[in-house]
Amino acid sequence: MAELVFDWTGARAERYAVVPSLTLCLRISETTGLAVDAIALRCQIRIEPQRRRYSKAEAQRLHDLFGDTSRWADTLKPLQFTTVTAMVPAFTGSTSLELPVPFSYDLEIASARYFSSLDQGVIPLLLLFSGTVFTNVDGRLQVQQDTHFPDSGWIRMSRQTLDELGDFKARHALPTWDATVRALLDATSPEEP
Repeated sequence: MAELVFDWTGARAERYAVVPSLTLCLRISETTGLAVDAIALRCQIRIEPQRRRYSKAEAQRLHDLFGDTSRWADTLKPLQFTTVTAMVPAFTGSTSLELPVPFSYDLEIASARYFSSLDQGVIPLLLLFSGTVFTNVDGRLQVQQDTHFPDSGWIRMSRQTLDELGDFKARHALPTWDATVRALLDATSPEEP
């Protein structure tokens, strides 16, 4: 079974693109020595606004997204930017990939409003990879779904519990299921003796 590691090696703005675009430079490594025939790759990109500082002018422009700065500890949550796909050609060991990411000018979209509110500086992004890996083992084609969730586990629960958890997640504007469970655990942690 293929084991993949993704490294972000850089990014650049595309000066001559028809629409505003960014190219993300990635290195993909297969760590078991297995030759990869192809990968149908999906990359979900999220903006992590809580990981940077903002000027007063930027904070004013971000008010419609996150509210007053006094509430930012609760409201400055990750934003979905986009999901892009690419076909990765055959490789052994590691390969480099340039992943094109188009930007929207539509200021009704939260990510575009966020980008247009900034004067300068770094925009922290989270890249989540998944896809289908094609390999050849002993002359047989093998297809493997790859989901990249390091340091994670899975829990099975009833539909009713999942629905109630979803309601709690929505009421508190929590970005992930992990953040939802963490909020519940923090709220019910036992007092120290």
